[in-house]
Amino acid sequence: MNYTIKEIQKALMSGEITSVELVKKSIETFESDKKSSQPLNAFLEIYADAVSKAEEADKLIQDAKSKGAAEVEKLFAEKPLLGMPFANKDNISAKGKKLTCASKILEGYVAPYNATVINRLENAGAIPLGRCNQDEFAMGSSTEYSVYGATRNPINKDYVSGGSSGGSAAAVSSNQALFGIGTETGGSVRLPASYCGIYGLKPTYGVLSRWGVVAYGSSLDQVGLLGHTPADIAEPLSLMCGVDTFDDTSADLPNVDSIKNLSALSDDEFKSLKIAIPAQFLKTDGADADVVKCFEETRAWFENKGAKIEVVDLPILDASIASYYVIALSEAASNLSRFDGIRYGFRAENVENLLDLYKETRAQGFGDEVKRRIMLGTYSLSAGTYDAYYKKAQQVRTLIKQDFDKVLADYDVIVGPTAPTPAFKIGENVEDPLTMYANDILTIPINLAGLPAISIPCGFEDGMPLGLQIIGNYFDESTIYRVAHVYEQSTDFHKQTPQIWEGK
Repeated sequence: MNYTIKEIQKALMSGEITSVELVKKSIETFESDKKSSQPLNAFLEIYADAVSKAEEADKLIQDAKSKGAAEVEKLFAEKPLLGMPFANKDNISAKGKKLTCASKILEGYVAPYNATVINRLENAGAIPLGRCNQDEFAMGSSTEYSVYGATRNPINKDYVSGGSSGGSAAAVSSNQALFGIGTETGGSVRLPASYCGIYGLKPTYGVLSRWGVVAYGSSLDQVGLLGHTPADIAEPLSLMCGVDTFDDTSADLPNVDSIKNLSALSDDEFKSLKIAIPAQFLKTDGADADVVKCFEETRAWFENKGAKIEVVDLPILDASIASYYVIALSEAASNLSRFDGIRYGFRAENVENLLDLYKETRAQGFGDEVKRRIMLGTYSLSAGTYDAYYKKAQQVRTLIKQDFDKVLADYDVIVGPTAPTPAFKIGENVEDPLTMYANDILTIPINLAGLPAISIPCGFEDGMPLGLQIIGNYFDESTIYRVAHVYEQSTDFHKQTPQIWEGK
């Protein structure tokens, strides 16, 4: 079954299960996966010290038990995630572990320090289980742009898991990990959450530190969470969030206690809920008919529960995908200039001079999609085009933020589909970058504005999961969590994911 964090916590406290058993079960599924005819390819590796860290957790629990129940309660109050394994994305630094961003150019690189989010989870007792697959440098929507090959969807292995955090999402969906962390630049947590039938949160920009996270588009990048229930990604968020002296863009999150001790909205609170639906979310080009039908059914559910829903017009959203790709690719071109074969990672051989070393290292080390984005970003930043593209894109971004601000001044949350389609088959769109880019059309505006949003399971199309996203005001993760919690308690879509994966 799909165990929640609270259920695992109780089982660890009672002795019904040990941390070593949890970790070894994950290792068994990982090993079974590698031997199957269609490997899921969610984890690239299991960290060598995962079992020893689990043994340390079990020792702490046993020592506390020897002193009485009160000590056990105290221990788990101090370390709420003690002994619980989680999945880590291949662009988040874990000290002494490989960090490649699923790219040849970082071949052999080992992280010299922990990312802040890893430190905070470990301080809470959680165990980094292993490194998960992703699109190269987080550039993609399907986890097909990886030097390690595609990650398959646990619901149906012929389909993509979404991207770029597809490895973390597939690991959680298939119960190879209790929860996972990934990164978002334009929807890379919410999209795979939708495709894999789980919950995925993108918090307010700055709530989770970016220290130790390899940069793609710095003004857009965020760490996000993946889990089977809202509570499973609420508690880790409450332990990871807050100002970090290593990240000047980091910020504290108010109402942390209400997130940690998550409760659903009461009936009266739900009836006073005001929900906005952008008209642009209802007429997305390429939107699947079943996605629209599922969203209308979900909308009816909210209305039957007493919430007030109104359609609002945000015409500037039509320009969001163009604005996003100019900004993100420009920042990517700048951030990825550091990968040159000199300081770390892959280096081209048999070159005659320094310039050739740069050129050959980047030509051989980067994949086609990364090269495409670097070239487009460099063009946008060049002297003759900067004002026409990059500056204009930033102006559009400001208008998007202002329009969201106006809507959220009158409404509690905004809702809409997470993606215009369910997961597609592996290989179906990999040679069509424009179609790939359009997959993010409903998630990108939220990243441009820096707002928090959660994707929740809301239905199926031909057996593949569909997601609904709930968008909140800045630093109001509490409200979107509580709305999601009501929906979770009233539906069972989140339970219709694979049981413990057995390598079938």
